[in-house]
Amino acid sequence: MQSKFSRRAVIAGGASALALAATSSANAQGKPKMRFSAAFPENDLRAEGYKAFAEAMKGDLDFEPYWGNTLFKQGAELVALQRDNLELCNLAPADISKQVPAWSMLTSAYLFRDYEHLNKTFKSAVGQEFIKMARDQLGVEVIRPVYFGARQVNLKPTKKINTPADMAGIKLRMPPGEFWQFLGESIGANPTPVAYAELYTALQTGAVDGQDNPLVAAKSMKFYEVTSQFVLTSHVLGYDVLTVSKSAWAKLSAAQQAKFRAEADKAFDASAAKYAAQEKEAIEFFKKEGKQVYTPDQNAFRTFAQKRYVDKYANEWPKGALEKINAVK
Repeated sequence: MQSKFSRRAVIAGGASALALAATSSANAQGKPKMRFSAAFPENDLRAEGYKAFAEAMKGDLDFEPYWGNTLFKQGAELVALQRDNLELCNLAPADISKQVPAWSMLTSAYLFRDYEHLNKTFKSAVGQEFIKMARDQLGVEVIRPVYFGARQVNLKPTKKINTPADMAGIKLRMPPGEFWQFLGESIGANPTPVAYAELYTALQTGAVDGQDNPLVAAKSMKFYEVTSQFVLTSHVLGYDVLTVSKSAWAKLSAAQQAKFRAEADKAFDASAAKYAAQEKEAIEFFKKEGKQVYTPDQNAFRTFAQKRYVDKYANEWPKGALEKINAVK
């Protein structure tokens, strides 16, 4: 009797072990690994947002981050998503516009008034139209914008800037590339391509009259040491988009997808608030350093810039989309 009982116990134990293994396998299959690629380093404020998001989603997916383009070069991530070589990415909207020209609207100057307007636009009907374009034409799921600060004009000359006309003749450093050079033109400046690493020296020697970057970057790079004023043009809101590959998104249940969106909203709304706080701190720092910091006539800049963009890109942009975005409150 004891021998029979022992054999039954072994069989039962084996069955339990097999059942547990099957359950573990099912759980593993239900918790997909998502490789994540970003251009920024791990100490970037946006990385904090992604880590908070990953922590909130740890019961639903395995987040495997690659910071500083260590997995794919910047500009190659979208193709990697499309080929299922990557599941999750902090993607530049300009990369999307290379395949979907209509998205160039979302990279134009003075399109978004502030972070709230940016966020509301992506959630609005017109924003969903652009997200649908990416879904239908590229096979990726754009979740939401990831904000990283507004670009502001920082000048060496003391000339007061109030409208685009005041920018005439100003040699404004812009990153190399047609997109960036046109951006400089759209705010009335004379754009001059200079590599970021060479910018401090270019300002110091007078090779350029100014530069445009988020205030936090201007502080960390110490551009204030060789300039006199910050003009709060807010001509471009810096943002990327949290994007998922089609197959990775399909592996999530409807409930997981809803949680994914909700947790992303929490993480990156909080991140945007941190950027806003840092921008305020930078403004106070610059004032203490004796720099002029003021806001020009942004409506004049907006009217000037939007006309320049419409004249150049009207054939690529969806009809009526600009008016719809302007109307988002």
